[in-house]
Amino acid sequence: MEHRWFAIQTTAGHENKVRSLIERHISADPKPEEDRLIRQALVPMQQVVEIKNGKKVTVERKVFPGYVLVEMVMNQETLHTINNIQGVIKFVGQGWTPQPLRKEEVNRLLGIEVESEEEQPQEEIPFLLGQVVEITEGPFSDFSGTVEEVIPEKGKVRVSVSLFGRPTTVELDYLQLKAH
Repeated sequence: MEHRWFAIQTTAGHENKVRSLIERHISADPKPEEDRLIRQALVPMQQVVEIKNGKKVTVERKVFPGYVLVEMVMNQETLHTINNIQGVIKFVGQGWTPQPLRKEEVNRLLGIEVESEEEQPQEEIPFLLGQVVEITEGPFSDFSGTVEEVIPEKGKVRVSVSLFGRPTTVELDYLQLKAH
C-alpha cells in the first residue's frame, strides 16, 4: 500500500475548488492520518514579478494551470472518489490508466513550493532579443535601441543604442523601457 503522487486534470480555473473538495474528503475520513488512502492535494504555485500600473508586483501563479496533484494509494475506491469530485475531468495517464508522477518530478514540484518562499521571485521581463525598444527614463530617455540581452535574475535588459553615430550598449532596468 504505497502512496504515490498523481496529477488530475480539472476544469480551468477550478483548481483550488477541487483541492479544497479533496481536502474536505480527507478531513472527513475517520481513519488515523497514516492509514488514510488519500493524504493530500495541492496546486503548485510559484511567485513571479509582473508589472502592474508601472510598478513591480509579486504575484502567485499556478505552475500547471488546470491541474491538481494528489498523494494517494491508487485503488478502485480512491479512483472512484476522486473522479466523482466536482470539477475533476480525469487523471493524467495512458488511456484509462492513471500514471503516477516520477519521484524526480514530485521533488521538483514540491521544491518549487519551498523555494518560492526562500528565493527571490523570478522576474518576468516582457522583452525579446532583437526587439526595438524606447528608453523612457534615465540619461538615455527618448533614445531607441535594440535588446541585446535579457537578464531576468537582475531585472535588467542590455540595449544597444546609437550614441554619436556609434553603437553603445547600456544596461537598464526593464521598467525604464517600453516596446517601440
